[in-house]
Amino acid sequence: MTNIVRLHQNSGVPLSNATLPLHANALTLPTYDRSTLTPGIVHFGVGGFHRAHQAVYLDDLAANGVSSQWGVVGVGLHKPEMKEALSAQDCLYTVVERTAERETGRVIGSMCRYLYARDESERVIAALTDERTRIVSLTVTGDGYHLRPDTKEFADQAPEVVADLTSDGQFSTVWAYLAEALDRRRRNGSAPFTVMSCDNVADNGRAARTALVSFAALRYASLARWIEDNVAFPSTMVDRITPKTTSHDRYGIEQSFGVADRWPVVTESFRQWITEDVFCNGRPPLEEVGVDVVSDVAPHKLLKSRLLNGTHCALGYLGLLAGYHKSHQAMRDPLIYRYVEQLMREEVGPLVPAVEGLDTATYQTTILERLTNPRISDQLSRLAARGSTKMPSYLLPSLLEARAQGRPHALLTLALAAWLRYLRGYDFTGRPLRVEDPRAQQLTTIAKVAQNSPEPLLSKFDIFADLRGDRQFAERLGDVMCTLDRLGVKGALRRTLSGADMTTAAG
Repeated sequence: MTNIVRLHQNSGVPLSNATLPLHANALTLPTYDRSTLTPGIVHFGVGGFHRAHQAVYLDDLAANGVSSQWGVVGVGLHKPEMKEALSAQDCLYTVVERTAERETGRVIGSMCRYLYARDESERVIAALTDERTRIVSLTVTGDGYHLRPDTKEFADQAPEVVADLTSDGQFSTVWAYLAEALDRRRRNGSAPFTVMSCDNVADNGRAARTALVSFAALRYASLARWIEDNVAFPSTMVDRITPKTTSHDRYGIEQSFGVADRWPVVTESFRQWITEDVFCNGRPPLEEVGVDVVSDVAPHKLLKSRLLNGTHCALGYLGLLAGYHKSHQAMRDPLIYRYVEQLMREEVGPLVPAVEGLDTATYQTTILERLTNPRISDQLSRLAARGSTKMPSYLLPSLLEARAQGRPHALLTLALAAWLRYLRGYDFTGRPLRVEDPRAQQLTTIAKVAQNSPEPLLSKFDIFADLRGDRQFAERLGDVMCTLDRLGVKGALRRTLSGADMTTAAG
């Protein structure tokens, strides 16, 4: 990503506090005094999504003049490039929202500081122990929770976890930082902070609680009990398509808006944030800037994970195998569009319970509109990444429920077949596909040997625990994989959509 940080030599004006007035004609700027912003939130995982999502809501909050107590201290765990980019810009950055018709840009000012943990571990601990810090939020991806896929228990033998237990303060996991900071707050009599996961992880509040309490218990049983009794872990649902920023994006933004931003964010106009009202040390009035604060976020998360995230998985694997690179390119294919629409409306949608105040059919239409937006198209490789984490969370539950209820599931089965075919690491033209997955080596090795026989994968990996031993389904899945190999993606789609491969509970 260092190519994003490097500036082109052209006429764009670098972004900083000093140059803000120069951008007033082209960009919407913070209308509040950033010098009065108090850091009340520490956020781990300052990637594009956080900067396009939670930080934007907090910028809205500051602009409304509601409160100046909820500035953000950003923390990065793994790569120094974001520190380099944001520090040079006084933690300002540009968010460009793109619809199919137009784009608008704004500068976000809600981040007060950015710390790179590997070089500034004590400063990270100091920020976490600062009594002004009342919330710690997370977007560290599902793999950062170190939970076993089958049992959802904490993987206490993971190398990073073991290393952190003996570290002198420079940690690799967020849980080590949080446990150390909460232990210090406990000992000095300070109130704890709320831990708010904003990751697309099933029951992310519970996942964060399990990870932190389990790690703390490996250090001190008393600390684990104190965290259990005093720390809040609200579950949340977050949604906004935010592709990785490219050099082309950065250069285009510089040409359109005249701002030389080292690492801007490109996103869609749609955004959604739902959080449970469970906080132990106060919270910002998020409902005043469009956040839904509810008593139970589970129905909202289920709807989103099954319809949006599950669809992302299916689109990612089928689209890549068909030779496409971006979501809008794949969705321009009439067969893929029809498949995605039918997958949601006929197979997944009927399995999802109604959510009060939300029309499921309208939500599905919104997803189709978002996926076809050519100006905010997502990389299919990103949708396909981490399948061993995403598939059992987003798509396989729908497949299992459809089979249990005797409902059609041919399209869901095709999505699973496409994932197993993707794991071989090349598409139908022989073009290499980079399998980005924490278990890539194991999965790809077996997938290449097994070819169109899914049994070795189904029996070997805990991901498929609920499908193990189902020979009838394994045979059916193998047939679909053979169809993919023989007819290609489009041929398999034509056959499945025509009803020739309609699958029921018996098949």
